[in-house]
Amino acid sequence: MSAPGPNPAVADGAGPVQQPAGPGPSPWDDAVLAATLMTVDPAGTGGVCVRALPGPVRDQWLSIMRDLQPEGTPMRRVPLHVSDGRLLGGLDLAATLSAGRPVAERGLLVEADGGVVELAMAERIAPGTAARLTMAFDSGEVVLERDGLTMRTPSKFAVVALDEGVGEDEGLLNALLDRLAFQLELSNIRVHEAIACDYDVDDILAARARLSGVSIKEEQIEALCGIALALGIPSLRASIFAARVARAHAALEDRAEVTDEDLAVAGRLVLAPRATQLPPMEPPPDEPPPPEPEQDQDQDQNQSNEQQEPEELEDQILEATQAAIPAGLLAQLQMGKLRRSKSRATGKAGAMQNAPSRGRPAGVLRGEPRHGQRMNVVETLRAAAPWQRLRREERARVGQHSTRIEVRQDDFRITRFKHKSETTTIFMVDASGSSALHRLSEAKGAVELLLADCYVRRDKVALVAFRGKEAEVLLPPTRSLVRAKRSLAGLPGGGGTPLASGIDLGMLMADSIQRRGGTPVLILMTDGRANVARDGTGGRARAGEEATAAARAVRALEITSLLIDTSPRPRQEGRELAQEMGATYLPLPHADATSLNQAVRATTQ
Repeated sequence: MSAPGPNPAVADGAGPVQQPAGPGPSPWDDAVLAATLMTVDPAGTGGVCVRALPGPVRDQWLSIMRDLQPEGTPMRRVPLHVSDGRLLGGLDLAATLSAGRPVAERGLLVEADGGVVELAMAERIAPGTAARLTMAFDSGEVVLERDGLTMRTPSKFAVVALDEGVGEDEGLLNALLDRLAFQLELSNIRVHEAIACDYDVDDILAARARLSGVSIKEEQIEALCGIALALGIPSLRASIFAARVARAHAALEDRAEVTDEDLAVAGRLVLAPRATQLPPMEPPPDEPPPPEPEQDQDQDQNQSNEQQEPEELEDQILEATQAAIPAGLLAQLQMGKLRRSKSRATGKAGAMQNAPSRGRPAGVLRGEPRHGQRMNVVETLRAAAPWQRLRREERARVGQHSTRIEVRQDDFRITRFKHKSETTTIFMVDASGSSALHRLSEAKGAVELLLADCYVRRDKVALVAFRGKEAEVLLPPTRSLVRAKRSLAGLPGGGGTPLASGIDLGMLMADSIQRRGGTPVLILMTDGRANVARDGTGGRARAGEEATAAARAVRALEITSLLIDTSPRPRQEGRELAQEMGATYLPLPHADATSLNQAVRATTQ
């Protein structure tokens, strides 16, 4: 997707910045074109990820997308916490009880066959829901195996994922994002730029009729694959989507064959937003060899032209695609700081955990309502419904009176709840050496700033200090700002560095928090130079080995951790210790309380 106004300057990776000639399509034009092409080939393109907060621009785009759908196209909106029964289908309880036999109810994905599924707040979608969507994408059918039913129903649809995430770390799951051809960013589009669409339903129907007859050459497919490789796109789906989008654009423009213009559109809309690197600069061409005899010159020239055509085509499309890389992404690529996509990690603060009676509903389980668990009456009746005829016949055979509905112990279903675990940030502060007082003042300020947020985030803070020959718990887990200030006041510094003892004590506290269902986060502030062993004796070699062993134990527990190097200059000891802990390394020789608090927030979010 292009940036507003003229295309941004693009660096070739080593040489000077180059400026493409001429303005390109606006971001809004590309967004509308993506909606149009998705409507031309909904199942082939997979859909669109729209990253924008709710507002008039996003509403206008959704209105255009809906208006482009032919009459009778099913449109289904999937809420954030949709149940499996509503998503995939299941047992229709009322119809089953009335008919005396299992009657299936269609889910949203089956109802959306041939249409569009809208995902609300897609950045927060549960991994299980995303997995069911991707299964339907890959197989082209919805598989139902629940409530005593087994069904396979064909269903092909496009997904419009509304991503309202803020920041780089909050976004659509990669497994789902990879299956959508288009990735749109509407946040920087102003209201007056969101104008109407030039296409209508008749154009869509005509393009769909022509789509099957549109051909694409092998060298054009090779060019798209080469562009994807040059931009560092690892997924093969990107090249497949680009070819399908090129064919859809050719059909929309009433062409029977894909042209360079169609390839440029595909590169701009599909490949540019997925770029992870800038194409490397090509080396200067070698000096041409001496001319061959005249009788072979024409033949060699023809062969050379045939060999250069695919390369020239790829270069042309690559130039257009490179010019369409979004401005924010372009800056990251030029600096070499692109955040590689990664799956959601476990062990982060506020992780979801099972709970017997509090939190939000997260499905049902077979079992009896014990230990404060709640029976789910509707799901219990749903489990009992398919067996009513057999149970009535069984009671009639033994001469017992038949009830209208017979519920047995095996039918009991209890509601499963999930809630966010309580987060405790444990500071492990190296209070040894001449600069201990300075580091402790930083820790005090950071703890106070974190405690100020505890009322909103419901987090706790603890403090472990180590100096001399041992470590001690200076502040147990608490939300009390007054207690924290009293505990921090007057802590003396100096002496040796019992680093292993400090890590051990923090790890024991973190393990205790984990066993109680909480989520610990370890913040280790040290220079990494241990000189006191666990038994209080001196010796850097032994103390270093014990500190390394303690760090590995933290990593084995998979505890989220951050190591802040408090040395005047970043040292190798701190980097190696962070690597052994599996911790994020942050060199912070001249920190203040505010910057330290920001680092802690980045780790715990």
